[in-house]
Amino acid sequence: MRFESGIRVSILAAAVVLANLAPCARAQNADSQTVRYHATINDVKYVYATAPPVAHLKPGDILDANSLDCFGNAIKKPGDTLALVKGDNPLTGPLFIDGAEPGDTLVVKFLDLQVDGDQGLGALGPGFGALNATNYTAMIHPPLPEKIWFYPIDHAGNTATFQALDSNYKVKIPLHPFLGCIGVAPAGGEARSSIVPEAFGGNMDAPEASVGNTLYLPVNVSGALLYFGDGHAAMGDGEIAGSAVEVPMRARLQVDIVKGMKTGWPRFENEKEIMCAGIYRPVDDALRIAFTELVSWIHADYGLSDLDAYELLSKTGKIHLTEMVDPNYVVIASVEKKYLPPKKK
Repeated sequence: MRFESGIRVSILAAAVVLANLAPCARAQNADSQTVRYHATINDVKYVYATAPPVAHLKPGDILDANSLDCFGNAIKKPGDTLALVKGDNPLTGPLFIDGAEPGDTLVVKFLDLQVDGDQGLGALGPGFGALNATNYTAMIHPPLPEKIWFYPIDHAGNTATFQALDSNYKVKIPLHPFLGCIGVAPAGGEARSSIVPEAFGGNMDAPEASVGNTLYLPVNVSGALLYFGDGHAAMGDGEIAGSAVEVPMRARLQVDIVKGMKTGWPRFENEKEIMCAGIYRPVDDALRIAFTELVSWIHADYGLSDLDAYELLSKTGKIHLTEMVDPNYVVIASVEKKYLPPKKK
């Protein structure tokens, strides 16, 4: 999520091949270890960029670390306001992955994600949201007022409770913890705001960044420089009001590298599906990027021609709009593996 606007973004080239990636077949080094790191408001970052790392990991290592919520854990109680927030989407990192070089692919497996607290937050920020005026969608009406909702977390029941501000209505929402922000340093020496999603990952707000899935990201700089944050306990498609159930998070992530295999846009995989992210504006271009990537993946790994894959996806593919409130929109295109030929050896 984010509460700032006016950030210019640019598109990077996509149409690349990512072959022979099996998330369940990653071999750990004999000396693989768990690397622990604790982030505080004093050492978080607000950009994806080349910066001194906070820790090093080897391929196969497991990271055990935390992230602050998107407000930097600044909002504690009714009466607190967004003026207390130092910056949006504070990031844990960067984490340097030994041996990762430009042209490789970084593999991140989500082993465990736990809400690190007993309440979540939702908010409306002036000038932000799918149904509000923004720098991209100019309107003459005044911005919506600032509002903050508190969501009690029931860890035993695995729910968050929505309490209406203007009535006594309450309803429980099932938890689905995921990382709204996860990405690497961009190419070309760029520094990108923690608000922005793009080819390097970033603020994708993708529920696919959750336990049971594996994420593939391009390596653009030496060490990849992995960042994460913006924990979400639950979120609706589109994140239309600009926030999920925002929470601090405890994360266990396993990292690996595929040497010499380049990917252009973030990809996800689990035992049942392969999924590609398309990230841009307008939303139809985001969708085109996602499906073009999926066609390329099917061709490279499963042997269908591009046109056969295109036709098959027209009958079996699915799309999921993760968010439409950031400087770029995010669409995930997916297909179940049961519709694909056996994977090439």
